[in-house]
Amino acid sequence: MSEESKPVEVSRRIEAPAELIFEILANPQRHMDFDGSDMVRGAVLDRPISEVGDTFTMKMHRFGRDYIMVNHVVVYEQDRRIAWEPAPGDVATAGGDPARVGVPAGYRWGYSLTPVGETVTVVTESFDCGNEDGKWILLKEDGRWINGSNTVVESMADSLERLERISTE
Repeated sequence: MSEESKPVEVSRRIEAPAELIFEILANPQRHMDFDGSDMVRGAVLDRPISEVGDTFTMKMHRFGRDYIMVNHVVVYEQDRRIAWEPAPGDVATAGGDPARVGVPAGYRWGYSLTPVGETVTVVTESFDCGNEDGKWILLKEDGRWINGSNTVVESMADSLERLERISTE
């Protein structure tokens, strides 16, 4: 049996209302604008997320190749919380197994927003790799393990910094 991992979380205080920040997070077309990992290449469709059960497909790039991920929205609380579970969107990303295409891979990305007054919001990005099988995401491009999850933490911090920039333009 695999040992469960603890979610990785990074928070940032952003001088913007929660409603504005949530609107950006719920629009997959904007994800490339704030992606601190530089893996997101764009959304396949121009449709905002509006409820649990929605899916959105993203073009991605990692380990020297392009691929797609189908994201299943599992948390949606307007202006407060949003999270999705990615699934491989093609056979190669599914490890060559067509039965795994579109099936969530067992990890989750999400954001929670805590308003501090009307114009300030603490945004927390979280990543839960689920169990030991999901820890591959914590690998660097060259296949070396990172000390803990520093690379993911740094990417999340960069994402929140970028989110702040576009939320306050």
